[in-house]
Amino acid sequence: MNKRNHYSAEFKAQVVIEVLREEATVNEIAAKYGIHPAILGRWKQEFLERAPDVFKKGPSAAEKELKKEQQHVAELERKVGQLTYEVDWLKKKSDEIFKRKRS
Repeated sequence: MNKRNHYSAEFKAQVVIEVLREEATVNEIAAKYGIHPAILGRWKQEFLERAPDVFKKGPSAAEKELKKEQQHVAELERKVGQLTYEVDWLKKKSDEIFKRKRS
């Protein structure tokens, strides 16, 4: 059974740009990198579909979602900090109360 190869985004972009330059055929480029020509076709199609996103103004949907998630995590961390403080305070006060009752 063959193991699947995983290529970085930078590598894919480099190969697709080489395909778009048309300095060699797709088959030659595929042979050069040991990739099936059909895969290069898919990479090229995806590259061209996403090209307009490069020039869009403002944050992308993924960036907005990431920011929202980061804010949510920060709020949860603040709550955990507050609850930890309260638990520590209650432990301290309960120890003081029990010591007074024993005396």
